[in-house]
Amino acid sequence: MTETTPAIVAQHAVRRLPRAAMWLFCLAFVVPGLFGREPWKGNEITALGQMLALVDGTSSWFNPMLWGQAPDLDALLPYWLGAWAIQLAPPGMSAALAVRIPFAMLLGLTMTATWHGAYYLGLSPQAQPVAFAFGGEAQPKDYARTMADGALLALIACLGLAQLSHEATPILAQLGFVSCAFYGVAALPYHPHYSLLALGMGLAGLALSGAPSFAVLMATGSGLMCWMDLESTSATTGRRHAWWLFAMGVAITALASAFHVWHWRLQAPHNNWSEWRSLLRFLAWFTWPVWPLALWTLWRWRGHWTSRHWSRHVVLPMWFTGLTAVTALLTPSPELTLLLALPPLATLAAFALPTLRRSMSAFIDWFTLLFFSGCALVIWVVWVAMQTGWPAQPAANVARLAPGFVPSFGLLSSLVAGIATLVWGWLVIWRVGKHRHALWKSVVLPAGGAALCWLLLMTLWLPLLDFARSYKPWVVQIQSIMSRVSPSTPNCLMTYGLDAGQMTAFRYHGGFAIRPLEASQLPQHASCEWLLVDNDLRPGLAQVVKLSEWNRIQTIRRPSDNNEDVILFHRQRQP
Repeated sequence: MTETTPAIVAQHAVRRLPRAAMWLFCLAFVVPGLFGREPWKGNEITALGQMLALVDGTSSWFNPMLWGQAPDLDALLPYWLGAWAIQLAPPGMSAALAVRIPFAMLLGLTMTATWHGAYYLGLSPQAQPVAFAFGGEAQPKDYARTMADGALLALIACLGLAQLSHEATPILAQLGFVSCAFYGVAALPYHPHYSLLALGMGLAGLALSGAPSFAVLMATGSGLMCWMDLESTSATTGRRHAWWLFAMGVAITALASAFHVWHWRLQAPHNNWSEWRSLLRFLAWFTWPVWPLALWTLWRWRGHWTSRHWSRHVVLPMWFTGLTAVTALLTPSPELTLLLALPPLATLAAFALPTLRRSMSAFIDWFTLLFFSGCALVIWVVWVAMQTGWPAQPAANVARLAPGFVPSFGLLSSLVAGIATLVWGWLVIWRVGKHRHALWKSVVLPAGGAALCWLLLMTLWLPLLDFARSYKPWVVQIQSIMSRVSPSTPNCLMTYGLDAGQMTAFRYHGGFAIRPLEASQLPQHASCEWLLVDNDLRPGLAQVVKLSEWNRIQTIRRPSDNNEDVILFHRQRQP
């Protein structure tokens, strides 16, 4: 027996969000950060190094290694995509921009798959609103489309999505493929052939993007749900879908074994309260503002997931979210794994919209208005301070946190930021105006505010963020020191103790041929005349080189980072 639906929705409340507005939301979120940005420190610069190594032929396509170091994010397909993009890029396009293009398409795939997944879940009979005695209730397709619009807006509004979804790393590929698999399972009762194609692509992509175990668990668990689904399809159809998913799980296992991509990184959960408290605090802001809406969905639709005759529009996103959240709690990098939970979590949050009280909807609007307007104001004030020196305190803070940074004025970026701010003001006026209620109106301001702040950061603050988060200023600083010491142009650099990301930066920004001492075991009479040593490993340097052959030039600290010092050595000229 199907539980009574808590959704009471009239037809006038499921008005379609204008497609032009939807495209504007998506473009305002996806495009900023795609152009005019250097690779940032961390996983992005390391992933770029792996892709460049594949292009140069210095790394195996089936066992990526970068100067003898295995990647922190084991994967194959994401590095292949980046390498192919570099090879196909037109002359003059930087490698960093070339690799972002396929990953921006993966972010677009995430948004598209999330919308369609939420649409087919909203189309299921158990998700439909109460039928009125004299008609006038929301029609199934219109209601499902409104749920899909709400899910996409909720996804854009997630605070944790902004930075990680714009970095060309394997975790973004995993996000795209998880969303594809989510759509495949959601649409299985309606379009089995397209769904199986999407499932195959999503699960295979996950297996080749560093998450084979996750893909197998997803296929197996989704198959069990199809087997036990007593409401959406007949028993025969549900079991047939289940067998297809079980077969996909076996196929993914064989695929992962063939490519030798099985890796086990789970660790024991934290055993003290302070670490759990820090982790829970992180989860709260990373998934804001969808987690309160998702909890409200679980409460209002509780009869649809606590009974034997459960509803797939609640249980399916619960399964995807729960699997990802548990995996994140057991991994060393929960912030990366938790990214994969955002599409199903946003879908779960969308089903809170038909049940929200007017007071709660008003609270969301006012809190969002104050929060994002305040963030936008701070971004503008700091930008003005960087350009003019007034107000003095923000300008002093920038000078203290980013010593050596020289602000620059970009006319185009300033115009784009100004237009975006005016659009936000228009959106606020429209939202607080007296309009006929539409379900998605409660998540318009969160999505618009998140897109606005990300766009302002990637226009007004982009030079500052590039200076603080990229290695280019550091490489340029060291190159200038080299040019003062020796007139010859250096093309070879020996390193000791530098990680893969740092060495990639010197290769990409400086054009150096990198020779890590601990990996290459170069003889001491090598032609390299420059040596760069991590300051923390200086005591062990005498074990790999003859210090008498080298002159210490100086210790160089990376701007905006007090914990990243290197020592530059120059080989003594032989008499």
